[in-house]
Amino acid sequence: MVEVRFLGVGEPKPKRVIRVPLGLVSYLQATPLMLILGAFLLLPILMIGTVSFWDYDFAQMYPDFVTFNYTETLGSWVTWKIYFNTLKFAFIVWAITLFVGFWVAYFLAFHVRTSAMQSVLFLVCTVPFLTSNIIRMISWIPVLGRNGLINTALVNAGIVPQPIEWLLYSEFAVVLAMVHLYTLFMVTPIFNTMMRIDRSLLEAARDAGASGWQILTNVIIPLSKPGMAIGTIFVVTLVMADFSTVQVMSGGQSASVALMMKNQMSLLQYPAAAANAVVLLALVLLMVAAILRVVDIRKEL
Repeated sequence: MVEVRFLGVGEPKPKRVIRVPLGLVSYLQATPLMLILGAFLLLPILMIGTVSFWDYDFAQMYPDFVTFNYTETLGSWVTWKIYFNTLKFAFIVWAITLFVGFWVAYFLAFHVRTSAMQSVLFLVCTVPFLTSNIIRMISWIPVLGRNGLINTALVNAGIVPQPIEWLLYSEFAVVLAMVHLYTLFMVTPIFNTMMRIDRSLLEAARDAGASGWQILTNVIIPLSKPGMAIGTIFVVTLVMADFSTVQVMSGGQSASVALMMKNQMSLLQYPAAAANAVVLLALVLLMVAAILRVVDIRKEL
C-alpha cells in the first residue's frame, strides 16, 4: 500500500491519509500516456473506421451503415493489382535497404575504431535527412532525366547510342528514390544493435578458430536481428504509406494504395478512402505481427 498525504495550509502535520493500492499506482502513472494515445491515435482510427461504413455521392457523405465500400475495395481486380504493386515496392525497397543498411552499420560498428569517428560518420549519413523528403526526391530528376547527368555522360562516352528512357518516370526511379529516402531508417536500429554486442564474444569466436565469415553469420547477424526487425518495420510502414514518391518518380505510370487513397480524397470519396485505409492498416499490422513473431525486439525497446 502507498500512503498519499494531503497537507492543510499552514499545518506542519498531515491532515488526512489516503491509502492507494500498489497495483493502482502503475495505472495512475500510465494514465497520461493512455489519454494521449487515446486522443491522438485510437480516436482517429475509430473515426476512420466509422466513416468507412458511410454512404456518399459526388457532393457529400451520409452517416449510414453500408458495406459496399469494402466490397468494392476487395472485389475489384484493379484494387488487388494496386495492393500487389505496393507490396512489390515494399519488398524490393526492404531488401535493398536491409543489404545496404546492414553493411553500412557493420562498417561503422566494427571497422571504425574510435567512437568520435563513428559519431562523425554517422552524422555524415544523417546530414542529407536534414532537408525535406520532397527536395531529396526531386533532386533525382536532373540526374536521371533524358538530358540528365547520367544519360549525358553515357551518350558522350559512347556507351549508349541514345538516352535511356527507363531511368526516370518508371518503377526503377520509384525504388531508387525510396531507397535513398529510407535507408537511414534501416541503418540506425541495426547500428544501435551492433554497438550493444559484447566484443568479448567476437574474441571468443576468434580464439575458437572461427573465420571472419563464421563470426559474421553465427554471431553478428543473429545478435543483430532485433535491429533488422525494427528497421524492417520502419521501412515497410513508410513505403506502404508513401504516395508522393510513387506519383512524382513514376510520372503517373505506377500506383500504390496510398496514392489511390489520395486520389479518392481529391474526388471527395472519403468513405472509400477510409475503407482502403482500414484494409491497409490491417495489412501492415499483420506484417508487423509476423515480424514480431519471428524476432523478439523487446530488449531493444
